[in-house]
Amino acid sequence: MAKKRQIKLAAYMVGTGMHVASWRLPDARPDASIDIDFYRRLAQTAERGKFDIAFLADSLAINEQSHPNILNRFEPITLIAALAGATSRIGLVATASTSYIEPFNMARLIMSVDHISKGRAGWNIVTTRDLSGNTARNFGAEEHLDHGYRYKRAEQFLEVVRGLWDSWEDDAFVRDKDSGRFFDPGKLHRVNHKSEFFSVEGPLNIGRSPQGQPVLVQAGISDAGQHFSAKVGEVIFSIKYSLEDAKSFYQSYKDKLAAVGRNPEEVFILQGISPIIGRTEEEAREKLKRLEGLITEETGLSFLTDYFQGVDFSGHTLDSRSEELGLGQLELTKSDYKKHQEVIVRENPKLRELYSLLTGSFSGDHLVGTPEKIADTLELWFTEGAADGFMLMAPSLPDGLEDFVELVVPLLQERGLFRLDYEGSTLREHLGLPVPANRYSLPFAEAATEADSTATAVAASGNAPTN
Repeated sequence: MAKKRQIKLAAYMVGTGMHVASWRLPDARPDASIDIDFYRRLAQTAERGKFDIAFLADSLAINEQSHPNILNRFEPITLIAALAGATSRIGLVATASTSYIEPFNMARLIMSVDHISKGRAGWNIVTTRDLSGNTARNFGAEEHLDHGYRYKRAEQFLEVVRGLWDSWEDDAFVRDKDSGRFFDPGKLHRVNHKSEFFSVEGPLNIGRSPQGQPVLVQAGISDAGQHFSAKVGEVIFSIKYSLEDAKSFYQSYKDKLAAVGRNPEEVFILQGISPIIGRTEEEAREKLKRLEGLITEETGLSFLTDYFQGVDFSGHTLDSRSEELGLGQLELTKSDYKKHQEVIVRENPKLRELYSLLTGSFSGDHLVGTPEKIADTLELWFTEGAADGFMLMAPSLPDGLEDFVELVVPLLQERGLFRLDYEGSTLREHLGLPVPANRYSLPFAEAATEADSTATAVAASGNAPTN
């Protein structure tokens, strides 16, 4: 019998939480984003809740308007390596950009963590949006890479990384003490990649992991981003604020997967959610009111003035409505604005709510309430074809994650929508993803042999082939 479809869950871990004012809550730890013990607690809580993934975001530059929880924080790959030792089952996904590093370094870093965690690592692939305005200048350049250029480069970047991850076949290391034969030379392969952006010979100096290759996560919003993620992503992160929008995206994306020859059932779409959970509806509403009340006029209006450059916010307060300033009718090129524009028009949020929307912690009415209400919403979105699972972007941490694990997860389990326990040890096993076959192993050996022969012939002539 086919295994029953179940919800996938990821925990977005960012300091005191996604809400921009969460650090001001009385019980918050304002230094949480740089406290390893705090992150250990979060990862262990998510593991207790049988989550598939503990997820770490990143940015390569900051400015004075940046979210407080990213002004002082760990580098994500380093952090998931540390969390691997504090957990034993949950998957660990780090965000890393293809735009400001070489593919050999990236392949080695991510595969190292995959081994350290015994096959629980994943890579959230980004090309880096320049939200701060100074990213390029942190890496010796004046101008940030063009959007289309970044994705074209990323495709070749991924081809190199995945080729390097296959440098060693699974049984290449024989380690035969009697014969003195440490590895089988016939099972070591060079990627010999030469293209517009990269020239990489290989091999990588680390072998395949227990799950073959780390899981690839992607969240491209633009057409180029979705085209890229449809070709390589295995977990897709999206944020939609209505059931209708989420269903439309879900079906459109699954169609894109089929169009490029991939199995739509082997790629999972997780919708980001920021629920406010109370044991009663009134308690949840009070929590939301308390959080929103901690946004200062100076901070909120400063951010919005920077975001909506050219709009005059003078004479307005955070309780002014978005449409008083025509914020839903602007023609901005920012991809995240286009994502939020329909919400601004439909909801006409107060400026304090708009600030939360743009900084990633907006909670629609369907996600503010009792555990039963939250579970009902998730079940509806899951069964109606709007999501394969959810990325919990708790407005405040650790309580938002703890409440979800203690109050919502048991309801999903009772309904048969979520696992009672882990059934495997690797992230691929949690997600139900197949182990990628090494491109040089059977039944791919014949093609690999032909490619190696070509590489040898071309190398002898002084040129390396394009992989």
